[in-house]
Amino acid sequence: MSQLSALTTSIGPERIISRDCNDNFGETKAAAETRVGRIVRRLSILGCGFVADLYMRSLKAMPGIGIATVYDHDAARLDRFCAYWGVRAAGSLGEFLASAPAGGVVLNLTNPGAHYALNRACLEAGHHVYSEKPLAMDMAEAVVLHGLARQKGLLLVSAPCSVLGEAAQTLGHALRRGIAGTPRAIYAELDDGFVPQAAYDKWMTESGAPWPAGDEFRVGCTLEHAGYYLGWLIGWFGSVRTVVAASVETVPDKLGQGPMAPDLSVATLFFDNGPVTRLTCSVVAPHDHSIRIVGDKGVLSCKAAWDNAAKVRFAKRVTIRRRLMEHPFPRRYRLDQPTHPKVRRWGAAAMNFMLGPAEMLDALEHNRPCRLTDDFALHMTEVTLAIQNAGETSGARTMTTRCDPLDPMPWAT
Repeated sequence: MSQLSALTTSIGPERIISRDCNDNFGETKAAAETRVGRIVRRLSILGCGFVADLYMRSLKAMPGIGIATVYDHDAARLDRFCAYWGVRAAGSLGEFLASAPAGGVVLNLTNPGAHYALNRACLEAGHHVYSEKPLAMDMAEAVVLHGLARQKGLLLVSAPCSVLGEAAQTLGHALRRGIAGTPRAIYAELDDGFVPQAAYDKWMTESGAPWPAGDEFRVGCTLEHAGYYLGWLIGWFGSVRTVVAASVETVPDKLGQGPMAPDLSVATLFFDNGPVTRLTCSVVAPHDHSIRIVGDKGVLSCKAAWDNAAKVRFAKRVTIRRRLMEHPFPRRYRLDQPTHPKVRRWGAAAMNFMLGPAEMLDALEHNRPCRLTDDFALHMTEVTLAIQNAGETSGARTMTTRCDPLDPMPWAT
């Protein structure tokens, strides 16, 4: 069976959510295909918690992608999710793995502690896997997943996929063109404010999933968020050679049962072929999601890691009356439009969470390499875990994995 045929094998009526079908939400696959004349590429979703709604909201912006089947071990949560989004539920994990389309992609959106076991189960069942971050909570387990995917000839991809978004691709384009000259240093911040005092008990998705505060504090902001800039950085420059980091829990007695993960980490990253970078993650410092790339000619910057359409600016370095400074009125750097489908802001983010799964489906359909590689997923996992587990005295840690920079999107070449 060809990859395209495998992706489109029918398993019965499915519900689709598509940019082409916003006025026909929840219609059957057959009806939609008749109306729009397009094969619907199908994903299967494992886990119906808070983040799953973000993926479904993003799916509404993507043409020609549908949901084949969904499963969550919490039956009540599964019922609410499927009723709200009009998608089909599987009755068990076994039924889910059996009914997910052969040659299709499974989105593993479960809690991080379950990622390894469920990623492995999906791979062993012959499914390509897009996993929420991290691939696994232990590096040895991540290596097993990488080897299993290679052995079976399957794609293994890790979120986040914002490296494929317009802001990251625009910065990458500016770097390749040398807009700021040779990059010498990068400062990247992923500080979310003093979250332990936030009204997170009121954070709830449209299908009724609450923000999982206890899980978030146990997993920690580094494992949850570092990938948003690590993905950009590794995508631009390739392998990190050495990580020098520290991590600590600064706020005790958070909600939930411990032990709790560090709520602040600071890392210095040394790349094989890139500038030294400082990356900070916290849920205690004032909100700051900015990145600044310091080059010989000036500074490239972006203020919002979680906004695909965030503005990229360049401040040229100038001397005024003997004073060296960056230009006080930086100019915007843009790519030609259009780029990719955008989604409206919800909460703190305006990200299309479906860019990564769509890239996988497109690569499978056209029999080309996927931009988001298994080496990229494994290397990002190793760097993230090194930062998370740094503590106070670990010092410099040499990375054992490597990956190449990612190919830019066609509209960013």
